[in-house]
Amino acid sequence: MTSLSPAPRSRGLAVFATLLAIALLVAVAAVGESVRAGITTSPELSTFSIWVMVAGLALGALTLWAAVSALRHSFRSAREEAAGEVLASRASAAQSRQQSFVTFGLAFAIVIAFALIQLVLINDGNIQRTFLRGDLMASSALDIARAFIVNIRLAFISGVIVLVFGLVLAIARMIPGKAGAPVRFLAVAYIDLMRAVPAIIVLYLIGFGLPLTNLPLLSGLNAEWFAIMALSLTYSAYVAEVYRSGIASIHPSQWAASRSLGFSYLQTLRFFILPQAMRLVIPPMLSTFIALQKDTSLVNVIGTLDAFNQAKFYASSTFNLSSVTVVAILFVIITIPQTRFVDWMLERGASRRKGA
Repeated sequence: MTSLSPAPRSRGLAVFATLLAIALLVAVAAVGESVRAGITTSPELSTFSIWVMVAGLALGALTLWAAVSALRHSFRSAREEAAGEVLASRASAAQSRQQSFVTFGLAFAIVIAFALIQLVLINDGNIQRTFLRGDLMASSALDIARAFIVNIRLAFISGVIVLVFGLVLAIARMIPGKAGAPVRFLAVAYIDLMRAVPAIIVLYLIGFGLPLTNLPLLSGLNAEWFAIMALSLTYSAYVAEVYRSGIASIHPSQWAASRSLGFSYLQTLRFFILPQAMRLVIPPMLSTFIALQKDTSLVNVIGTLDAFNQAKFYASSTFNLSSVTVVAILFVIITIPQTRFVDWMLERGASRRKGA
């Protein structure tokens, strides 16, 4: 009769987790008190540091509880093994190891979060006063939010242009046959060039170069349209590659079946290939448009009064960067929901493929 293997070792891991949790509590108390003692100019900030230390100690106690639970399961596993209950011993050992790893994860997260907050509070809260002054953030928030509408408008108009022009570039790059070779060459050259040149250089060349050319219609545009042109030219190259990857992922049999039924190349694209490819490229396309939204902050180099430029006016008048933090918060507010939406779409696509 084959005997069962003994339970995996868990005592050492549990002891280490317990010592780590104790060390975490001591470190939180010592560092928190040291930082609090260094805050002398703001009673409110000193009170906040106390609450941070209390929260850190509470989370540290939770970590210690998980470590003690791991140690308890480890001792139970040893008792069950001595009694010959191998299966029960293995289960207890697995629980002990799981609790130990939970302790490590909690400790790591607490250390990172606590260290970041203490970094803001250290040196008498100078970092907080430089980047996170509540009164300056409140006084500048309304004007910056109004200017942020410019960023949203630039992203939306550029996004529409990029969707259309990127698709044209992708189709041009994939035109088959010798007759399409010159078109393919031009499309590849454009895509490679615009992906190689930084967006801020394109913005600078268009924003300051076109007004100097005295070209009809173009030279008389305002700074917002120059920004839209630059962003559209740059991101259409990236979107073209996203389109191309989606089109190339469609099995060749789809092309062959459509062409055998008498459909032309463009009809095959329109009715068979693109509808399937679009579903595949939506998540990476959204990621590209998130990057486009963030790059609208670059338009300040050509004088567009966006949120970042508005924040710089406040920063230069107050010698403080809290207004720039407001811009960062606004971008976070509109970007994170989109990022989570992309993640949801990727998970939904993966679950559908598994179901199929």
